[in-house]
Amino acid sequence: MVTSIDGRLHPSRFTSSPDGSRREWSAQYEKVHASLGGDAWLVGRVTMQEMSKAGAHPPVKAEGVRRPLHVAKGNAKTFAVALDPSGKTHFSKSDVGGDHVIVLLGKDVPDSHLAELAGDGVSYVVSEGRDIDLAVALDVLAREFGIKHLVVEGGAATNGAFLVVPGLVDELIVLVAPALDGGENVQGIVHWRDGLAGKVRLQFKAVNTLGNGVVDLRYAVLPPG
Repeated sequence: MVTSIDGRLHPSRFTSSPDGSRREWSAQYEKVHASLGGDAWLVGRVTMQEMSKAGAHPPVKAEGVRRPLHVAKGNAKTFAVALDPSGKTHFSKSDVGGDHVIVLLGKDVPDSHLAELAGDGVSYVVSEGRDIDLAVALDVLAREFGIKHLVVEGGAATNGAFLVVPGLVDELIVLVAPALDGGENVQGIVHWRDGLAGKVRLQFKAVNTLGNGVVDLRYAVLPPG
């Protein structure tokens, strides 16, 4: 994640700096993303909706809908995974930036939405419960799509959902821009209900200075002690 010094999420709110611009900080983020060599990246519903920008277009008839799994393209080089329990994200094509889309869904998503996704060439995995069991979902992604290295990139609730489950996250990477937000009631980079105290531990690994005043902080993610 890229954050301001005060830990906020949205670069559009960041103060300016002579060290660099929001675009340059984003470019540093993309360099780090590329260096990780992940098979796939994952974001939550809100973030993916900002990327896809498509509206609902369900087919007239939802016939031959597959549950719990639809593999539209299992041999893609890289994947874009969306965490969307309620099935609110829509797509106009089967990829985001060339990465094949897989959507993780809750069990109550209607067949009409599944048919829409399949019609757009999008793969999906439907959970057995209303809430998505992330550990089970990752097993499916590994088994059915060959995904072994997943880069989780927010938003805040998605980050919290992964960090609260022991063993899902190996490393936390935070890129701190030379900027502040300072607003009240502004979302940070991680959110989890009543907090993560007692649920996860971080151990410092390394710090790197990048261009444009960005600092790259790395932590091992450990189970609660």
